[in-house]
Amino acid sequence: MTERRTPDNRPPAVDKALAWPGMQALIDCHGRSLVLDALRAALQRWRDGDIGDEQTLLAEVQVSVERLLAPAFKPVFNLTGTVIHTNLGRAPLPPEAIAAIAAVASGASNLEYDLDSGQRGDRDAHVEDWICRLTGAEAATVVNNNAAAVLLVLNALALRREVIVSRGELIEIGGSFRLPDIMARAGCKLHEVGSTNRTHAHDYADAISTRTALLLKAHTSNYAVQGFTSSLSEAELAAIAQQHAIPLVVDLGSGSLIDMQRLGLPAEPVVREVLAQGVDVVTFSGDKLLGGPQAGIIAGRADLITRIRKSPLKRALRCDKLTLAALSAVLRLYANPDTLAQRIPALRLLSRARTDIQQTVTALLPALKTWAGNDIQVDGCEVLSQIGSGSQPLDRLPSAALRLRSEHTSKRARSRQLRDMARQLRQLPVPVIGRIADDSLLLDCRCVEEPQTLAKQWLTHRFDPALPT
Repeated sequence: MTERRTPDNRPPAVDKALAWPGMQALIDCHGRSLVLDALRAALQRWRDGDIGDEQTLLAEVQVSVERLLAPAFKPVFNLTGTVIHTNLGRAPLPPEAIAAIAAVASGASNLEYDLDSGQRGDRDAHVEDWICRLTGAEAATVVNNNAAAVLLVLNALALRREVIVSRGELIEIGGSFRLPDIMARAGCKLHEVGSTNRTHAHDYADAISTRTALLLKAHTSNYAVQGFTSSLSEAELAAIAQQHAIPLVVDLGSGSLIDMQRLGLPAEPVVREVLAQGVDVVTFSGDKLLGGPQAGIIAGRADLITRIRKSPLKRALRCDKLTLAALSAVLRLYANPDTLAQRIPALRLLSRARTDIQQTVTALLPALKTWAGNDIQVDGCEVLSQIGSGSQPLDRLPSAALRLRSEHTSKRARSRQLRDMARQLRQLPVPVIGRIADDSLLLDCRCVEEPQTLAKQWLTHRFDPALPT
């Protein structure tokens, strides 16, 4: 379309603009409603003086429609150094889980249908046997995340009664969700015992009364209390609970199914070992150290799991077919513990050797220098990664990163340029997420397993220091 201006540079009428061949092509592709809305907005910009010809108007409408239809949910490169990053989707799924999702997503499935009897089935059946096999639990059920699991357990087992918790375990998880608030929403009453740093056996025993429904122990996964401290083990608490004939529930948070030390990683409570100490019910996440989809897993005594399943909340919090398909596939991978570090991406990334990560840094360095230009210092450096999502907050994993530093003499100018680089990395076709620390923009390469895709982006795009912030 050639550039034309209307008399006095007035915008064209809506009906006339809609009849243009280019506009008709947009309507055929995206529908009249979206194009009409975008056109009206663009015509207003013409009246405001921002657009002055038909060619620019058409381009504006096209860009507006494409921007509106572009998916907001997109993959990113996680170069933050936090492997199981809550804001970036936590654990990446193995191919087996993705294939399982695809297999049931496009049509009907036996989600709640027993193929043997031809009758209605239970959706928990797709994962319960494997959870019990891997944890030693008598029974298990699954909801949509671990906070939901804790809420459901408390509501089902302690409604309108007291739950005893150590003050040192009144945790707050991401998004300002606090254990006391969850307990209040579950309809039970919090009974705090001990102090922030020290809780003893007599604190629990003295607090138990006819109003007590259960003892609750929360694994302090996202912080650590050090120094003059004292707390009870699961076995010690189980003895107290059994003496008074009340259940002991343990919220494990991350919930590892294997000894993480076998992979050279910091120790984390193993679900089977916790249950073996006499714990009645445990709750843990599916998308953290387990390496599966977002889910809250509840495992333990059969009679208590039956009560939990019967709660009206269970239906409201249940998992969909895609989650169950993915979780089932991941659980089956645990049948061969010797291959877990290769087959489950989260465990593979967590156990990756620094030397391997350094090779990735070396391979990516030329491409990043091309992206950054001559005025930015680019090199590699040693850094420390972390597991993330509340797992072992004090432990760090040796890693390597690409480092970008500004040459400005002014601290404010350096800080602004680092923020500009971080922003432009986030605006790449596949956004790159790093972290700013120590007057540098750090791109930890622990989670980069296919550097070619990342390098291609940096070779085809450039950092533009002139772009407005």
